[in-house]
Amino acid sequence: MSNAKINKAMLTWARKLNVTEQKVSEWEAGEREITFVQAMAFADKAHVPFGFLFLSQPPVENLPIPDLRTVDSAELKRPSAELIDLLKNMLECQDWYRDYARNQLLQPIDVVGSFRLEQGVAAVVADMRTKLNIPPHPKRGNWTDYYRDLVQRIEALGILVMRQSSLGHHSRPFSVEEFRGFAMCDEFAPIIFVNHADAPGARLFTLIHELCHIWIGQTGISDGDANNHRAEERFCNAVAAELLGPTDEFQALWHSDFDNWQQNLPALEAHFHVSPWALARKALTLGLISQGEYGAFIKAQIDAFKEREASGSGSGYFKTKKAQISQLFSKAVVSEALNGKLLLRDAGWMLGMKPASITKFAQELGL
Repeated sequence: MSNAKINKAMLTWARKLNVTEQKVSEWEAGEREITFVQAMAFADKAHVPFGFLFLSQPPVENLPIPDLRTVDSAELKRPSAELIDLLKNMLECQDWYRDYARNQLLQPIDVVGSFRLEQGVAAVVADMRTKLNIPPHPKRGNWTDYYRDLVQRIEALGILVMRQSSLGHHSRPFSVEEFRGFAMCDEFAPIIFVNHADAPGARLFTLIHELCHIWIGQTGISDGDANNHRAEERFCNAVAAELLGPTDEFQALWHSDFDNWQQNLPALEAHFHVSPWALARKALTLGLISQGEYGAFIKAQIDAFKEREASGSGSGYFKTKKAQISQLFSKAVVSEALNGKLLLRDAGWMLGMKPASITKFAQELGL
């Protein structure tokens, strides 16, 4: 069997642990030859074009949208294949929905880019509450109910909200350390993406953070880092913190004399109906807790979420799809497919499902 004379350095660039660590290390060091069949299988597992393995040096991979993450983060050195593919998919879906909206004679979404940073946090928060028709905080229900309700209200404005934890399969999970969400502004097809690989409590804050990006007309990918020094990231963090926990009420309910600051959380959660994660971020924003206290609390939240995920069971396939993909987008794609205006193959690709599943998915959507 013939060997593939690929550039060994490309294996390091494309490395995925779908084969033994020892074997990949031997390939990289040139101690073991790799056959064409193995090289093609490796490229498939690593989700890179086979021809790339013969390049003299790794290609420069640039994100197709602005990168607003922390500048000194090690994760910024090279984006993952999952993130690159996700962004490309979302851009293609945005292109399709933009054309669909225009063909349907839908009006541009007026909240996109309607505010500037100079107008201040309070003005944006007030406008969001007005446009979403929400009070300073809900009077009943828990924060998961609030999250679902906010997604529906955001979509009612014409903004597509996507929520996934992987690129269509558990073998291609998203990394929370790499990104928590992103916003893609467009007058007809604005998109918010929330990384659902993140702990549930964090998703509520990310949703509003990315919504603020839509409000100020700033496309970009975010890591949700509380230490991010970019002006637009700090602004969106402040907007999310204020919308989820109004400062005046929060400070009035906060007790600095507690032995442990976390003793404040039950009463605050009962009052604001938002997640402890969002409450901790608000406390950090107001300087009521230190960065160290916040970091330790968030780590505990993430560890607890990972333990639940490892022992939990998933919901039905179509219910999961319905929760992951924007309702506006899903209904538009499925309707066009059922009316013969869109190939089932293309509809299946955009929805991440087999073409034969479109009809059943239509039933789940109530079409």
